[in-house]
Amino acid sequence: MSETTNVPSGEHPIPPPPAGGDVVLSAEELVAGYVPEVNILNGCDFVLNDGELIGIIGPNGAGKSTLLKTLFGLVKVVSGRVTLRGEDITSQPAHSLVAKGIGYVPQNNNVFPRLTVEENLEMGLYLAPKRFRERLDVVAELFPLLAERLKQRAGSLSGGERQMLAMGRALMMDPTVLLLDEPSAGLSPLYQDEVFIRCRRINAAGVSIVMVEQNARRCLEICHRGYVLDQGRNAYTDTGEALLHDPKVIELYLGTLAKAK
Repeated sequence: MSETTNVPSGEHPIPPPPAGGDVVLSAEELVAGYVPEVNILNGCDFVLNDGELIGIIGPNGAGKSTLLKTLFGLVKVVSGRVTLRGEDITSQPAHSLVAKGIGYVPQNNNVFPRLTVEENLEMGLYLAPKRFRERLDVVAELFPLLAERLKQRAGSLSGGERQMLAMGRALMMDPTVLLLDEPSAGLSPLYQDEVFIRCRRINAAGVSIVMVEQNARRCLEICHRGYVLDQGRNAYTDTGEALLHDPKVIELYLGTLAKAK
């Protein structure tokens, strides 16, 4: 990423991912959907390299969230395959993928509202409960607010605070890959900025990130590479900065507002 790329206020540009990084997660010719014979993904390809922050944008109904769910084993694969560091993980159950180092934060219903913040974080470490204190210290460093509110019920948090908790819970298992589905959706501009800042810090700490995001312009500002999906297929892929300034991407997916930025 260029050092001149726009970033959220108060933050410096993150360095580019290591040159020649190994492929961590990939998808080849994915065809998948929720209903038999009605496919949402229609031959989608995807590659995440070690250390990258990847943004996935596109119009509503393009298959962005479906791609994340398919990578995480929540949508049946009709054809194609998903690999994690060369291992075929196509359609493996979510709990198995968590154990292999993949974290997933859905857009909606991503916290347990009746449980406390601490109990939510404990749920994130159900496969390795003895590591709770160790991982809590790491997550609290990324999200200090959570450490201050461990005994507060998650349902009483603001939307932005719940998003932080959902991300923190996913990080409790120390994943190498984090899948984020619309992390800024429904948040105030202030909390949107905060979410993007935290995503960059998580990535800088060594976690490779795939982010589906409705705020396409801001997503492309912070990601190393971006994919533009349309009708379940790859329409464009390039560095985030290149896509941000590509006339076709601006016209078709970012809107005229992007031209003034």
